[in-house]
Amino acid sequence: MITRLSRRSLLKALGLGVVTGSMPGLAHAVTANIPHVIVVGGGFAGATAAKYLKMWGGLGVQVTLIEANPTYVSPILSNLVLNGQKTTSGLSFGYASHNQKYGVNIIHATVDSIDKVNQTVSLSNAQNLAYDRLILAPGIEFDAVQGHDFNKVPHAWKAGAQTNLLKTQIDAMVDGDNFVMTIPSAPYRCPPGPYERACVVADYLQNTKGLSNCSVTVLDANPAITVEATTFGNAFTNYGVTYIPNAVVQSVDSNNKTVTYSVNGGAALSLSATTLNVIPNQRAGQIIFDTQLNNGKWAPVNPLNYESTLASNIHIIGDSQATGQPKAGHIGNSEAKVCADAVLRSLKNIAPDPAPKTNSACYSPISSNTASWLTAVYQYNSGTKQMELVPGASYPASEGATTGNYSNMFNWSGNLFQDTFA
Repeated sequence: MITRLSRRSLLKALGLGVVTGSMPGLAHAVTANIPHVIVVGGGFAGATAAKYLKMWGGLGVQVTLIEANPTYVSPILSNLVLNGQKTTSGLSFGYASHNQKYGVNIIHATVDSIDKVNQTVSLSNAQNLAYDRLILAPGIEFDAVQGHDFNKVPHAWKAGAQTNLLKTQIDAMVDGDNFVMTIPSAPYRCPPGPYERACVVADYLQNTKGLSNCSVTVLDANPAITVEATTFGNAFTNYGVTYIPNAVVQSVDSNNKTVTYSVNGGAALSLSATTLNVIPNQRAGQIIFDTQLNNGKWAPVNPLNYESTLASNIHIIGDSQATGQPKAGHIGNSEAKVCADAVLRSLKNIAPDPAPKTNSACYSPISSNTASWLTAVYQYNSGTKQMELVPGASYPASEGATTGNYSNMFNWSGNLFQDTFA
């Protein structure tokens, strides 16, 4: 379910109009006296926030989206690139609709620095922009692993060139070769993603390439499968996947495709692979650390409006936030709408929604024609001041992997892509 909220009464209260077409004048200049909201990051969270700010805010707000790349490659469905069912070009999205349809100003650059006192953003193209509100959606960064060269041992956790590199390596495997992948410590982007990757690769090697003597080994830093344990555990058994929990990566020999790890803090062990896929531990995007908006690895925020608890008028959504909600595209889209709503209210000194809800859903391919699914609803608890699971509104994939889920997966993802980028 993609969260769609009615804002007729809100817009009336704010005195804002609805965008109904392209507004090239607003798309290329910041006009005095009209509040300016800058969004940094064009993934599911950032792109949704920029779009909905203009959809709901209309002529009453100016929105600038800063994204380094002209296209965004969706991590969602990217594991299907590995078995040839999708391509990275088919999962790539641009920002033409944001600009032409909604009047979002698009700047392809990176942020050099943020002045929290004067509320300005300095960009790599030498621009210096003032903001009334700033929304940061920088995604994830990786913790460094000794010896890990992404050009030789891909992570493929940021979709695009890394995904294609891993596919090339998998396609080159012959019978008797071994695929080894590592899973980072939670929290990380897309909780079921690593487990679905192991299943997709095992299925591809065995049933598409016909390599009956290839092996797949999963080194999981977590004590057990973190999500859909029964579904993925059964799939691992069916595919003959070797699953090793509590396996913490210590270093990587990228030239020889060898990973050194320990289990439960024991002696160092080494495992070599024909194709090695190391997914490092993760943290908030670098701009969060550069701007000192982090507490540990993630950014603390107020879940009512996603404003940083460490700086006023700066909001943080998506993978970098520390609300305890999953780090994934669907819920990033949902968080973005709560944040956009709250920002528009704040520009008119109206309090945010006191009981926001978000929804997380995910389909995971298990083979070339089956998938599992799960969904969860979160609601703000005024007592704990946290987003908490709504009892009775969260559903695991109790039926396991089915062809029906596989078909529904494309409906779900298509709706999400449309809602975010169209």
